[in-house]
Amino acid sequence: MPSRKFNSAATEFLYNRLIAGDPEAERAYEDEFVNIEIARTIYDLRTRAGLTQQQLAARVGTTKSAICRLEDADYEGHSLTMLRKIAAALDRRIEVRFLRVSRKRSA
Repeated sequence: MPSRKFNSAATEFLYNRLIAGDPEAERAYEDEFVNIEIARTIYDLRTRAGLTQQQLAARVGTTKSAICRLEDADYEGHSLTMLRKIAAALDRRIEVRFLRVSRKRSA
């Protein structure tokens, strides 16, 4: 089970019912959660800065469609280089952390 808290009892119920205990489903869930968080963070930072996708793209040196893809929760092609460029364009820095994965131990 992921270490994060769920937003609702219903979400936790669905996770426990459909995902928990299936290592492949748990990995897929975590991967999708990361993609959603990256997309949401880029969108939130851009809009708080009052920038359009086109304006951010110009600051980063890419296209509007590239920014649009990065803000799409289904996008899986994030590169650290591009994320650093976006962070710099928004006066931010990237922080990378490696977190311990809890493993269920068999009896």
